[in-house]
Amino acid sequence: MNSSALAMGNVARGGFATTRWTLIRAATERAKPEAREALERLCQLYWFPIYAHFRRKGNTADQSSDLTQAFFTHLLESDALDTAEPERGRFRSFLLTSATHFLTNEYHKQTAQKRGGGRVIVSIDVRDAEGRLLRVPSDGNTPERVFEHSWAVALLDRVFERLREEYETSDRAELFRRLYLFLPKGERSQPYRDVANDLRMTEAAVRVAVHRLRKRFGDLLREEIGQTVDRPEDIDEEITRLFEAVSR
Repeated sequence: MNSSALAMGNVARGGFATTRWTLIRAATERAKPEAREALERLCQLYWFPIYAHFRRKGNTADQSSDLTQAFFTHLLESDALDTAEPERGRFRSFLLTSATHFLTNEYHKQTAQKRGGGRVIVSIDVRDAEGRLLRVPSDGNTPERVFEHSWAVALLDRVFERLREEYETSDRAELFRRLYLFLPKGERSQPYRDVANDLRMTEAAVRVAVHRLRKRFGDLLREEIGQTVDRPEDIDEEITRLFEAVSR
């Protein structure tokens, strides 16, 4: 299943009701109690691409953890989010540009304590983060490409988690466990016939189940990407960029 196949799906009506830009707008209204919750949701979704970007810029693991905290604190406490304009492009680009600018300003010269003001905006397990970073290709990759790759992986992980939860809540956990390798992120390691025998299904039934799994994966992927762009027509291009990023 390639990116063009995914691009053929339709975005559900109303799928753009709650986007990452919506969260940004909520986060800019700092007088409202839901503002912090909105930003914290953004942090939990996208802290690792920022961390990986800072690491590839030459910072140590601890420095990158501090900088990541400081970056999101900066977004929360300054007017940086007020300048975000959905009509100007993709949330991915906004976040990368903001992180790059952040490293060039006075914040990166301050102490770790002052950077974050002692506040913990997002929970970062440095050991876990370093383990994830080892899976990011480094040969010839710029900090920007590392961000793009990490962003794509984080988004795919989000899609896989949502899909897994759907199958588990409908008592199809074993089916998902056996079929997820047929999805783009996995690797098909067994013929349909062998999987059918293991699941006590016909080969035709397995093929239908894989088709449905892939379709739902595509729907969820488009939904997740749809939350990071302002225009529905940008989704197909973002899907292409995503698979290009993970293939590097």
